[in-house]
Amino acid sequence: MPSSLLWAVDVYGRVYSLSTAGQQWERCRDAHLDFKRVSATAQCCWGIAGDNQIYLNVHASDLPIRYQEETYENQRWNPVDGFSDRLLPSDRWQWSDVTGLQHQPLDSFQLLSDNWEWEGDWYVDENFGGDPTDKGGWTYAMDFPATYTKDKKWNSCVRRRRWIRYRRYTARDVWAKVPSGETPSLPDPFNDLSCGSWDISDEPAGRLSLWAVSLQGKVWFRDGICHHNPEGSIWEEVDVPGEVVQISCGPADLVWAVLWEGQLLVREGVGRDCPRGSSWVVVESPSPEVGAVHVAVGVNVVWAITKDHRVWFRRGVNSHNPCGSGWIGMVGEMVMINVGLNDQVWAISCEDRAVCFRQGVTGSELSGKAWKVVSVTRDSDRSHSSASTSSLQSAGCFFGGEVRVQSQGSVLSDADSETERVPVAVAPSDSEPVASDVPKARIPKVTSDSFISELVSDRDGQVGRRDTLTTAPSIPEEEPVEGTGQIKPPTLVLSPSQSGGLQDPQWSNVDLEEAQTLLTAGAVAESSDTCSLSSVATYNLGLEEAYGGEEPALWAWVAGGSCSVDAHSQLNWFGSSAGANSSAQSMSLSITPAQTAVWRKQILEQLTQRSKREVDNFRHYEQAIEQSVWVKKGSMQWWRDWKPHKWVDVRFALEQFCGAEGNKDGILFIYYTFNDEKKYLHAFINEITILVPVLNESKHTFAIYTAERTKQRWPIRLAAATEQEMHDWLALLSVSCCDARGLHGPPSHQAIWSVTCKGDIFVSEPTLSLEVSPYPTPCDQMFWRQVGGHLRLIECNSLGVVWGIGYDHTAWVFTGGYGGGFFQGLASSTDNIFTQTDVKSVHIYENQRWNPVTGYTNRGLPTDRYMWSDATGLQECTKTNTKPPSPHWTWVSDWSVDYGVSGGTDREGWQFAADFPASYHGHKTLKDFVRRRRWARKCKLITTGPWQEVPPISLTDVTILPCRAQCPLDQVHLWAISSKGDVLCRLGVSRHTPAGTSWLHIGADQPFKSISIGAAYQVWAIARDGSAFYRGSVSPQNPAGDCWYHIPSPCRQKLRQVCVGRASVYTVDENGNLWYRQGVTPSYPQGSTWEHVSNNVRKVSVGPLDQVWIIADKVQGSRSLSCGTVCRRLGLLPTEPRGQSWDYGIGGGWDHVTVRANATEAPRTGIPTLSSTRPGSHPAAQMNGGSLSAGERQ
Repeated sequence: MPSSLLWAVDVYGRVYSLSTAGQQWERCRDAHLDFKRVSATAQCCWGIAGDNQIYLNVHASDLPIRYQEETYENQRWNPVDGFSDRLLPSDRWQWSDVTGLQHQPLDSFQLLSDNWEWEGDWYVDENFGGDPTDKGGWTYAMDFPATYTKDKKWNSCVRRRRWIRYRRYTARDVWAKVPSGETPSLPDPFNDLSCGSWDISDEPAGRLSLWAVSLQGKVWFRDGICHHNPEGSIWEEVDVPGEVVQISCGPADLVWAVLWEGQLLVREGVGRDCPRGSSWVVVESPSPEVGAVHVAVGVNVVWAITKDHRVWFRRGVNSHNPCGSGWIGMVGEMVMINVGLNDQVWAISCEDRAVCFRQGVTGSELSGKAWKVVSVTRDSDRSHSSASTSSLQSAGCFFGGEVRVQSQGSVLSDADSETERVPVAVAPSDSEPVASDVPKARIPKVTSDSFISELVSDRDGQVGRRDTLTTAPSIPEEEPVEGTGQIKPPTLVLSPSQSGGLQDPQWSNVDLEEAQTLLTAGAVAESSDTCSLSSVATYNLGLEEAYGGEEPALWAWVAGGSCSVDAHSQLNWFGSSAGANSSAQSMSLSITPAQTAVWRKQILEQLTQRSKREVDNFRHYEQAIEQSVWVKKGSMQWWRDWKPHKWVDVRFALEQFCGAEGNKDGILFIYYTFNDEKKYLHAFINEITILVPVLNESKHTFAIYTAERTKQRWPIRLAAATEQEMHDWLALLSVSCCDARGLHGPPSHQAIWSVTCKGDIFVSEPTLSLEVSPYPTPCDQMFWRQVGGHLRLIECNSLGVVWGIGYDHTAWVFTGGYGGGFFQGLASSTDNIFTQTDVKSVHIYENQRWNPVTGYTNRGLPTDRYMWSDATGLQECTKTNTKPPSPHWTWVSDWSVDYGVSGGTDREGWQFAADFPASYHGHKTLKDFVRRRRWARKCKLITTGPWQEVPPISLTDVTILPCRAQCPLDQVHLWAISSKGDVLCRLGVSRHTPAGTSWLHIGADQPFKSISIGAAYQVWAIARDGSAFYRGSVSPQNPAGDCWYHIPSPCRQKLRQVCVGRASVYTVDENGNLWYRQGVTPSYPQGSTWEHVSNNVRKVSVGPLDQVWIIADKVQGSRSLSCGTVCRRLGLLPTEPRGQSWDYGIGGGWDHVTVRANATEAPRTGIPTLSSTRPGSHPAAQMNGGSLSAGERQ
């Protein structure tokens, strides 16, 4: 899990952040103002400063915040001037928006604030629908408005062209004042703010809701906040039924506020189309006697604090019931509370102003279990250690919890002997007051501006007193005790070494308690010679940490909106630094460096002798057992091979044996009964090619493939009684298969990776004969082993750099481990295994038909699809019966309308068509008699694997430079496409640092969806409109290249994916056709024409040796049809770059394969004569033709 930040403000207005991967509060050095409170998200942090104005701190990122401004220049043709800016009175403006209704000249565009800057000047967009236009960028039509084309025709009477200019947001990692924007009159000074609602909708990207409360109790809403406009555009006042003092907005649609009288308000109607909500509902305070002063909301929780500092939890809160059902009193007294990500709770304690974390908050127990104090230092503690030491005179300190010290100790006089220079301390007597004249620090009880100013003035006074004490002359001076006439004995404190102190103190074996006793007892004997109140005793035992630390911080505000933790997160925030220091001190007092060196030497000698005695002395003996047999049995269910197919109970046994030479093998037996006759089915372990877990709602199923069953598309399907039993068998069988083939440890750098449609990751080790021509190793004989983790796609190269992208567009890098997931013990590496999460959306469709009486209803024709169905309409899927993809997934949201559907939707998410099924569109016409809308619900998977997250940019595609295994590359070129369609280049990627260091943004005029880089630094990309582009001048010296060149697409086809090898370029269009780019040469890398290779292709991968592998949509086996099959192109020769036929491998259910790491060149063999035969030749090698149809059999 990547690191995230917890934000807090102390009582002096200083802003701090604490990383989940760190152990120290880091102060925001850019904050020149004192802040009252902050509200954080993952991308930014909002705050109210001492001037009652709102400031914004946008976190720095490799992806810039840039926005494209556009305007259209319109012209009309006339017989005299031709095309000119003389338009008809009824025409649109000469400079307008795309609709022509708004006047937009070039000089009307202004920067939103001083935090923006222009990237360049205006320029003409010469791209139209993915195709280049004539010089000038004009598109033509018969009239305004109409359908525009890039070609001028005889009836083209009007034309227009688009002008583009980019502006960039520059205020990153600094506190920038938020402008008033288009607000007619500035709002009142602000007193509180809260940001949230980022989970309501993904469009536009980075959308946020910011609520603020003014000093007069008014509520304001900041509109227009999104990724390309982080400051928002305008303040809008929201009517409230009273004076509001505080407000809280959750990540979704919960918004609560606190009234001055102590009641609470709940905002209803908050949604995607109405982020402001529609109305307020009043909720009474948790306690009738005292009103509420603070409220905090999350996704499904509401917490509140009343005026007596009691903490309350609201039960029954969700999106459908934002008001909840009742209050529950919780333990603890707090002054403020905040709900962060995952409904985790943070608070400021009333007693000591410490930041507290609510432990045990889970989806099933939202109220948590107990409060735990966040105990970490601040980055200013060390710098103020000297001042803190001197402040001990007034504040007092404790040594071992027993001896109390009132002031600094005295330095032994020069007359004392060296043996007498022992630091001593005097325990105060009962009759003597202890630090009675020192005022205690006041801790305010409410969070307001008044106490902040009080504490600031109080701090200034303390600083002044501290300076007075530290600058006092250090001359021994006797001070008589009032009323007694006696000299008051001084007290001593252990402090860091200063001038005049002891040099190189001797080590002691006396423990701390004994040392305290000696110090106390010796104080009276030394009091006559040490009578100074302003001198210092030096005792250099490394105690600077214990006595040089600053007083505990007094916090006023905490914000956890950007802190991604949960109940299982491992945080280093709750350790006791004092206890660690005490342990270190006691250890340093008891053990000398000389003793440590002696002990190390003795332990090393003992281990060496033991190893020789137990191992080396018996190596010449022969093994007592030359062969061993091991059997494991169990009960399972087997999906019967013959009709009628059904699950039958069987006995399952794995028999393993080991020969004298150490080679391992085994046999798998399945014992079943048929017609009262006992029979069995068997498979040799070395013949098993893959073990695949099968997701099933009712059974825990897995499939066993062999080469023959891969041809048939009919594996051995077994079901275990429990999920744990299935995982145990899978791990055992996988280890046995790897032992039989001698495969151990992580995948090699030249491995072939693949991903199933369920996200499972498999890897295969290529052999030298895999790509040999003309008879390579058949694909169905390849052995695939599973690797822990869950991904959507993987890309790699032969240097060991492997990247993957999850379903939630999170980027992951391979750590070099193996195992993870259900692999435990010897089947998994002990290090390089990390927790991995993935989030995906489950979709169902609501279908309706129109009738003249009631309009659109859920009453369809008898021949219609289900009114709640999947995308095909063949399977009924309702909100209640739709489950997550497997038991490993858990729901993390409720059902909501999905507006991001291809073809567009109306305001309610509906798509319209003439009938089922048909082409859907987002607007209703007279011929539309059916409609549908898509509902989405997010689910989350938590697993483990050898993958580490690469934050913070979400990706949709990634490509890595293919190269030879021994290639001496210092930097590996890695390109990617962000979820927003931006092209990125990763810097600092190498075999030693595969994650790289930073992202470089590559400018482009339109969003992209696929990208690939070849072995000769050829970068090809596919735009979202299906057009192809080539990046020119990419080289090791110029990793970003210069410019994009448009490549015409195949006729009437929109491309979906591209892959580039050593000297070949392949693409797949949206109709499943595979295309080869003819004429690609080093001097002309763009190529000349497209040639059709095959159909029925889902994805393509081209290796560093120009190998071509695909995922085929449908492949017919001898017994069944499989969808998603790994296939390889045969017959690839320099004279035949398109190849000749396909060789079918593992399938179905596969969604991705990459061979871009397999740079193993096959040994050259002679071509056999026509009369020669090859035993066991694969049928696919004898196939001809280039079409891969669904009915084609292997």
